[in-house]
Amino acid sequence: MQEALATSPVRTSNAEERDKDIVLRTRNLSIYYGRFKAVHEVNMDIKRNRITALIGPSGCGKSTLLRAFNRMNDLIPEARAEGVVEFHGFNLYDKKIDAVDVRRRIGMVFQKPNPFPKSIYENVLYGVRLTRRLSKGEADEIVERSLRAAALWDEVKDKLNKLGTALSGGQQQRLCIARAIAVQPEVILMDEPCSALDPIATLKIEELMRDLAKDYTIVIVTHNMQQAARVSHYTAMMMMREDRAGEVIEFDETDVIFTKPKDKRTEDYVSGRFG
Repeated sequence: MQEALATSPVRTSNAEERDKDIVLRTRNLSIYYGRFKAVHEVNMDIKRNRITALIGPSGCGKSTLLRAFNRMNDLIPEARAEGVVEFHGFNLYDKKIDAVDVRRRIGMVFQKPNPFPKSIYENVLYGVRLTRRLSKGEADEIVERSLRAAALWDEVKDKLNKLGTALSGGQQQRLCIARAIAVQPEVILMDEPCSALDPIATLKIEELMRDLAKDYTIVIVTHNMQQAARVSHYTAMMMMREDRAGEVIEFDETDVIFTKPKDKRTEDYVSGRFG
């Protein structure tokens, strides 16, 4: 993405002056669906090789904010963003930026596992094949590397021609993670990736997230406070305003959010007193 954006005159901050650990940055980001304001003026920095959790009550704009990071909201009629989302200092919402390229560099894993009705092998390669031709050797290497990174290789290496839809729910989600990894993104967005899984499968996904953070930057939406506390390095607490727009009321290291929050609403939410 940095190379692809380097020719576009949309840099919004000086690379020499920015914190090099910041991969994504929002400035006064608001998101609308038609006249309805769903997210209100969010300002936050997402750091490299860290897991950032977005938490808060249902309907407060967590998933909408998450989708803004790779312009998935563009696919929703009447959705629009105001403000800035920077990726390495470039405004992702500049008209000269290719949204497809954005989504290749900033991947997404959805709430419900969604493998295609294809083999495990072809599921992993689906996104890669959209952009380039592969030799058999290249394809084999990408499949093995991606499945290993998703902690699934040992379970499926002898049945790569089996349908991805025939796997268990937890395996399907890891297959979707492998598919996202195959295109070599820098950031992986996860929208409640464990909500449809049993506790054992959830544990595997959480362990996988911690391993992936060594190589990727991860942003996760979760309703599970224990999960946010276990896996994330930073946490953003979102609440709805009186006009029903969601806003980030507190953003800090996860330990601070869960043990010494500054906002009483955060304390009430993470302690289970409401929400």
